[in-house]
Amino acid sequence: MAVTQASRLLASARRRAGLTQRDLARRARTSQSVIARIECGATSPGWKTLLRLVSSAGFDLHVALKPRVRGRSHMLDDVPRILRLTPEERLLELRNAARFLAAAVRVGDGRV
Repeated sequence: MAVTQASRLLASARRRAGLTQRDLARRARTSQSVIARIECGATSPGWKTLLRLVSSAGFDLHVALKPRVRGRSHMLDDVPRILRLTPEERLLELRNAARFLAAAVRVGDGRV
């Protein structure tokens, strides 16, 4: 069971409204066990159900799209170090990276 954003959102709305699971269930015309299963992540509500439950707790749900902020790639951190290597050391670095990638592919394919 994985607690999802929907689980946390519903539990937060219910608590902020000062409601027990049973109180919210009565308002939403559902059972307390439904509320409990959603909040603990045993089940995931559909969009309409989540809206109805949050509304029953006295809240409106607003959703907005925000672009993800991408951090700098950690791979770029190695560029200055690699540029200081000799050509032979760069080849060795490349061989090691190729071996690592080949091993990762084997693990991913279950061939290890």
